[in-house]
Amino acid sequence: MTLHGANDLGGFLRSRRERLTPAAAGIGAGSTARRVPGLRREELAELAGVSTGYLTRLEQGASATASPAVIDALAAALRLDPAEHEHLRTLAAPRRPVRPRARRTRLRPAVRDLLAALPATPAVVIDHRTDVLGWNPLGHALLAGHVPADAPDARHRPNLARMLFLDPHHRALYRDWPAKALVTVSALHQAAARHPGDADLARLVGELTVESPDFARMWARRPVRTCAYAVRELDHPQVGRMSLANETLTLPDDDQQLGLYHARAGSPDADALALLARSTAPVPSRRKPVEISTQTSAQTSARKEHTV
Repeated sequence: MTLHGANDLGGFLRSRRERLTPAAAGIGAGSTARRVPGLRREELAELAGVSTGYLTRLEQGASATASPAVIDALAAALRLDPAEHEHLRTLAAPRRPVRPRARRTRLRPAVRDLLAALPATPAVVIDHRTDVLGWNPLGHALLAGHVPADAPDARHRPNLARMLFLDPHHRALYRDWPAKALVTVSALHQAAARHPGDADLARLVGELTVESPDFARMWARRPVRTCAYAVRELDHPQVGRMSLANETLTLPDDDQQLGLYHARAGSPDADALALLARSTAPVPSRRKPVEISTQTSAQTSARKEHTV
């Protein structure tokens, strides 16, 4: 499966043109019947100050890039929000053939220390594919206490998007599941634009598209939005309902994100979170943050052969 090819810029432009009504764009209804509710191609071209032929080439994939001035004009004509505008810039950027850069799939020691320093705050670190790279005991208990805290190798590393759409236990955690799901699909769309050659990400999207009709429908809509902060309405199997603030911080250099969950001090939500924290406390070894191993079975076998 190809995540972003020559026609993805065109696909995004078409989706936003079809979404924008003439009234919202300041265009009169006209005297001719409209077959679709969105803008006609020639209407968008006129609003953006480009030729209809050029816009046609962009939408049909004959031109995979566009100048910053054209992108800004199209974004303004389409009434794109800042997140959509930036996504359009990413899709229109020239694609130079470069060797894929190896990305960090382990936590830096400082990040491991940070997780350990937050025993009372659920915390999880994910990469751009939403693979879980590490979490502290309370983060694991909050988000996925029904799965092992550690995994034997990268093939079995927990993935939050996969759990959200394919794991009924994790899906049931979110009382606001549609909102959480849409944000997750949006994040994967933006990751795919940044990493068009990521085969693992392409396989994940392909799997979810086949296995989850909900994901397939949302993916086709090409949602793009930023969500660094949200209040998550959760229904936890151990401690019941909670409303937790969810902060998402981008870690430098690695395209990794740190997710933190917290409750207002003195609230019933804080009491529920404290109760969940006590359930993680009895075994001292579990107080250490868990980093998901990236060692594969092949690497394990090779190490054994080397030591024999």
